[in-house]
Amino acid sequence: MAATTQPPFRADHVGSLLRPPALLQAREHHAAGKIDDAALAAAEDEAVRAIVAMQKEAGLRSATDGEFRRASWHMDFIYALGGIRRVEDESLHVRFHNEDGDIEFAPPSARIDGKVTLERTIFADAFTFLRDTVAEGVTPKLTIPSPSMVHYRGGRAAIDTTVYPDLDAFWSDLTDTYAAQIRGVHELGCRYLQLDDTSLAYLNDPEQRSYVASIGGDAEHQHETYIANINRALAGRPDDLRVTTHMCRGNFASSWAASGSYDFIAEAVFGGLDVDGFFLEYDDERSGGFAPLRYVPKGKQVVLGLVTTKRPQLEDKDTLKRRIEEASRYIDIDQLSLSPQCGFSSTVEGNKLTAEDQTAKLRLIVETAEEVWGGV
Repeated sequence: MAATTQPPFRADHVGSLLRPPALLQAREHHAAGKIDDAALAAAEDEAVRAIVAMQKEAGLRSATDGEFRRASWHMDFIYALGGIRRVEDESLHVRFHNEDGDIEFAPPSARIDGKVTLERTIFADAFTFLRDTVAEGVTPKLTIPSPSMVHYRGGRAAIDTTVYPDLDAFWSDLTDTYAAQIRGVHELGCRYLQLDDTSLAYLNDPEQRSYVASIGGDAEHQHETYIANINRALAGRPDDLRVTTHMCRGNFASSWAASGSYDFIAEAVFGGLDVDGFFLEYDDERSGGFAPLRYVPKGKQVVLGLVTTKRPQLEDKDTLKRRIEEASRYIDIDQLSLSPQCGFSSTVEGNKLTAEDQTAKLRLIVETAEEVWGGV
C-alpha cells in the first residue's frame, strides 16, 4: 500500500472550514454598510491565504478555500444559476437534531421560475484565487452542490409549471448547465471537483422518504432519477478531471437532519454513479455499518468519514485504524481513504469546535493515513 497518485487522497477533507473571527466581523460590517465590497474581498483573501497554509502545514495534499466566500455550502451556487430565485417559504421547514434537542427552522429556499441557465462559470474568481494561492504539489479542490440539490427540498412544487410543464425538460436544462459549469472550471485549471449531495444520504432515512412522498415525489425511486441526471451532467467530462461526491445526513451548527445506513441507496449509487470516489459519513451509529461498501466496484475510491466535525473531542488513532480494518472486510483497503465525516462549517455559523480542534483533527487524519497506507 502507498499514497494515491491522484485525488481523492489517503488523507483528505470534505471542504468547508471554520470561518475566522476577523472574517465573520468583516461580513457583519459589510452587511451593515460599514465596509465596501473591496474591503470584504480583501478580508476574504487574507483568510483564504491563511487557511490554505494551514492545510499544507497539516500535511494534506489537497486544499479548499474553506468555502469562506459563501454563506452556505449549496445555496450560494444555486442562487447563481439563471432561472432560479431566492424565496422565503415557511412551509419548507427543516428539523435538525443534536445532543441537546431539536432545531427547527425554514432557511431560504429556491424557486425555479425561468429556464435554468449558466450565465457565467460560478465560483470562477474564488477558484482562480485558490489555484494561485496553493503551494506547489497541493491540488486545489472545488466543491459545488450536485444537481440533485436544486430539486430535493422543493420538488415539483418549486418548479413553475408554465416554464417546465414537463420535468424532463427541467432535468435536461439543469444537466446541460452543470456540464457547462464543469467545462468552465476545468478551463480554469480545476482537476479535483466534488459534488456535495445530502439528498442521496437523506433518502436512506424513512422519515425523509415520507417527506419526499408528501411533496409529490417518488420516494422509492427518486435516488435513481438523481443518479441518472448526475451522470448526464458528468458525461463527456475531461479525462483528467477527478470527480467525487460527498454524502452526509445534514450538518448545521453541530446538528444533523437524517439517520440511516447506506443500504437503501447503496447498490444503485455505488454501482451506478459515474464518479471517481465517495466521501461517506461514518462518524457514529447514525450511518450504519460498512456492509454496503460491498457494492463499490474496483477502480473507485471510498473516503471514510470516521472523524467527526460535530464535536471537539479528538478521536483515538487505534480506534480509527480498527474501523478502517473493519471496512476493508467489504472493500479492498487500497480503495479506502480517511477524512472528516463532513465539513467543519457547512454554513457560515460553523460547528461547535475551535480552529485548534479543527487543525488537530486534520493532523490526526494525516498521521493515521501515513501509518495505515504508508503515505497520504
